[in-house]
Amino acid sequence: MDKAIGKLWTGPEDAERLVPRQVPRPGLRLVRQWAEGGYAYKAELYDHAVGETVSPTPAPVTAEPPLTATWWSDLRTALGHVSTVDTDRTAVRQAYLGRAMPKYLAFLGGPVPTVPRAWSTAHGDLHWANLTGPELGILDWEGWGTAPAGYDAALLHAYSIGMPKAAERVRQELSPILDSEDGRFAELAVITELLQSAERGDNVALVPALRQRAKAVWYRMIADGAAGAW
Repeated sequence: MDKAIGKLWTGPEDAERLVPRQVPRPGLRLVRQWAEGGYAYKAELYDHAVGETVSPTPAPVTAEPPLTATWWSDLRTALGHVSTVDTDRTAVRQAYLGRAMPKYLAFLGGPVPTVPRAWSTAHGDLHWANLTGPELGILDWEGWGTAPAGYDAALLHAYSIGMPKAAERVRQELSPILDSEDGRFAELAVITELLQSAERGDNVALVPALRQRAKAVWYRMIADGAAGAW
């Protein structure tokens, strides 16, 4: 009962109210909540999702998911709409960034920025098992809220890092986000989270590539003079 509160409990309903319908996702039709035996329960009835999830796992299982140019254009448009939603929900907390980034990025050998230049609203869990195709749909809205600008693009790229062609396609399609200063910070924030989750046994296979990517992003920030000016 004590966990039947907070952003994860109310996320889908908040998304239904606040996220514009231009963001493709199954509509939430009905919610029922009840308590029994000291536990809280919640049932949600959605429209049927169009198509199938791109991957059964957060990381892609094929070298490059077979997605059309229209799908990628729709994703860019959807992320743009999400980023402007006005909300007091939080997907990533500044206190977490300040604590975790220096710890999990210590291998970079220098002080890393821990405060993003900009925050925007994010889906917060944008990976391949939460995306549908061939027509774009975005699932799983429990944890959406504010995050470092570029967070969703950075997360999708990080989950793709084990499949070089898939990661290259994400970089190509979402380059305006990932190639910006905000995008580079978001990548380091996301890599921090995934390196921490790997300690619990999640996505362990991605760790070497994530560490390598963190170095590449960090060196690019240094070359651009952004790391010291953050």
